[in-house]
Amino acid sequence: MEWWHAIVFGVIEGVTEFLPVSSTGHLTIMEKLLGYQIDDPSVTAFTAIIQVGAVLATVLYLRKDIWRVGVAWLRGLAHGGQRKHDYKFGWAVLIGSVPIGIVGFLFKDEIEGVLRSLWFVAGALILWSVVMWFADKAALQNRHEKDTTWKDTLVIGLTQCLALIPGVSRSGATMSAGLLRGFDRVTVTRLSFFLSIPALMAAAVLQTVTQYDEIQHGVGWGPTLLATAVSFVVAWWAVAWLLKFIAKHDYSIFIWYRVGLGVLLIVLLTTGVVSPV
Repeated sequence: MEWWHAIVFGVIEGVTEFLPVSSTGHLTIMEKLLGYQIDDPSVTAFTAIIQVGAVLATVLYLRKDIWRVGVAWLRGLAHGGQRKHDYKFGWAVLIGSVPIGIVGFLFKDEIEGVLRSLWFVAGALILWSVVMWFADKAALQNRHEKDTTWKDTLVIGLTQCLALIPGVSRSGATMSAGLLRGFDRVTVTRLSFFLSIPALMAAAVLQTVTQYDEIQHGVGWGPTLLATAVSFVVAWWAVAWLLKFIAKHDYSIFIWYRVGLGVLLIVLLTTGVVSPV
């Protein structure tokens, strides 16, 4: 991989990871446009690993919250459980992170193979936009972070599994599920951030361990680490911007963008400008 390609991919990952527009979908499209074989093992591993940069940016941005919840959870374990919100919230995040790990492991071959087709990306971009629109309009927004239970994060976590289909969007899935559970937009955005940490880190570690040689002899570890670093810097800005934006706006701009990109991709595929894989 050329170095400037790595920078482009890092910027795309950083900008889109936490926006409900599908970072994997965008990366898959750009990988194809730049001439990469999108179902090549080193390319799929690269796509997963550079998410670490975005995750680390989230950890740094939410470090005080993560520390507070982590300490409360550990103290709760040491003292036989507590009824404090932070202790229960820690359990809720862990429980909500389990489903995507199980589904991702069981369907790893499909996720890295047939689902990488740009037809799936285009369809998912458009179809999940309908779900996002309904969730945004139907949301009661009368629940907040302190009201979060393990049942809520389990439902949100199960919905997050759909994001294994490129184009759905992990944040789009979790935010939609959270809104339909009655949470306000800022809360579902923060929940999406928390749930992203174990899910994306686990995926990156798995790909690093299992595809180390593929990366080394394919994309290359230099460009992979560069893209990861760039995604960290850009994601820091994206997280801060999204929390401020979503406090005053709905998801309309993201929904229309997703639909437009999906339609454009279908046109490019239908006319033969780009191939599906």
